[in-house]
Amino acid sequence: MRALLVANPAATTTSARTRDVLTHALASEMKLEAVTTEYRGHARDLGRRAAEHGIDLVVALGGDGTVNEVVNGLLHNGPDPERLPRLAVVPGGSTNVFARALGLPNDAVEATGALLDALREQRERTVGLGLAAGTPGTEDESVPARWFTFCAGFGFDAGVVGRVEQQRERGKRSTHALYVRQLMRQFWDEPNRRCGAVTLERPGADPVTDLVLSIVCNTSPWTYLGNRPIYASPEASFDTALDVLALNRLSTPAVARYATQLLTSTPERGPRGKHAVSLHDLTDFTLHSKVPLPFQMDGDHLGLRTSVRFTGVRRALRVIV
Repeated sequence: MRALLVANPAATTTSARTRDVLTHALASEMKLEAVTTEYRGHARDLGRRAAEHGIDLVVALGGDGTVNEVVNGLLHNGPDPERLPRLAVVPGGSTNVFARALGLPNDAVEATGALLDALREQRERTVGLGLAAGTPGTEDESVPARWFTFCAGFGFDAGVVGRVEQQRERGKRSTHALYVRQLMRQFWDEPNRRCGAVTLERPGADPVTDLVLSIVCNTSPWTYLGNRPIYASPEASFDTALDVLALNRLSTPAVARYATQLLTSTPERGPRGKHAVSLHDLTDFTLHSKVPLPFQMDGDHLGLRTSVRFTGVRRALRVIV
């Protein structure tokens, strides 16, 4: 088996020594080339090269951002599960939503052992992915399409992600406490929290208007707070298209209610109420905004957008589990 290991040296929970140990363990079982990423987008370039050169397996060692880049490289020319290299993930970030949603251990060493066992036992699954692109006929129509593995957000939650990235650029560690602080700051500074600027449009249905928060889920849970899974859209699955949780009001009482519902959410029950909109298994829809709003995918802030078109693609990529 020809394999490529793409390792992010800035991954928050692995050291150089740990990466060396993991590399040697993988190399003992396959013909392995190990490459350390050197710039933003490098993992994407490596994934694309692997797809074009007939590599059998690509192992992403890093956080959700590294995984997202590798996936976008692999699917540069579109999904083709039978032809493209299989993907394996060794978690090295602070949250590792995609790996944990697949059922993998959150520890890099344990996950490597699970990966080797899965390869020996030929355990894999084909997962669906989300695709986001600029909407034709809008000022964002030239924005290139990009794949995401577990979630995207347009509006409030993307603003939180952007604030966290700013803090990390200033040397702050990515912790759950940092996310909570930036969430509260985003809440107090949010200009549209009482009447949202976002409209959701989908074929064959009336538009859903005045949304403040719009979370697009490709799987469940949506994220983790420490070891606690948070279920924004409990029905979301790698085997279906996309789910949406949207809120049209973020007053103080509403935030308290929905935050409590998220913290106590389960695989059977997520946020609900008169200000909540939950949609399941959408293959094609668009989010439009009256004003430019923050946009994020897989926890990576991508700047401001006014319109994003989403597509849920079933059976997009084979993954080792």
